[in-house]
Amino acid sequence: MLRISVLSSILLLAACKPPASDEYLARMEVSDERTRPSEPVDSPDTEGAAWALGQSGRLLYGKPGEEPLLSLACEDGTLAFTRYERADANSKAVLALIGNGHVERLWIDAEQEGEAWLWRGRLPADDPRLEVLTGRNRVEATVPGAGSLVLNASQRPGEFITRCAGTMAAPPEPEESPA
Repeated sequence: MLRISVLSSILLLAACKPPASDEYLARMEVSDERTRPSEPVDSPDTEGAAWALGQSGRLLYGKPGEEPLLSLACEDGTLAFTRYERADANSKAVLALIGNGHVERLWIDAEQEGEAWLWRGRLPADDPRLEVLTGRNRVEATVPGAGSLVLNASQRPGEFITRCAGTMAAPPEPEESPA
């Protein structure tokens, strides 16, 4: 008798929800909101592009007289890097950096700056992954959908990162244990 009541309870519960079906979408309201990312953009031409210190203290990369393509900023020992290419609102991605004997992947987020959404990431300036930018060779920086940006050879990013890491507070000294 107990088995029959348990079995009938299970059957009643199973009958409460309809099974999945192909017509499920027909029962939902579909919005016109875009559900796929923006179309990818071409990689920018970086012939003649160079690093220069901006008036705001940021290190800017781009062609003289044109909008920057990338910038590095120092914020209290943290290196903030911005890729000036349109990003979809609230997106997340990986900035792949290849050069100077390193291959690194850094997390970046789309952050709103005025009306535009740009790719931005932050790391402590003494993070060893930033060594990819501190050599004297060219570096390729790629964001999926935002093209591949060739950073021409320069020692300026390395100097900027080293200075930024120098502004960091020194780690506290370990306390001496009474012996």
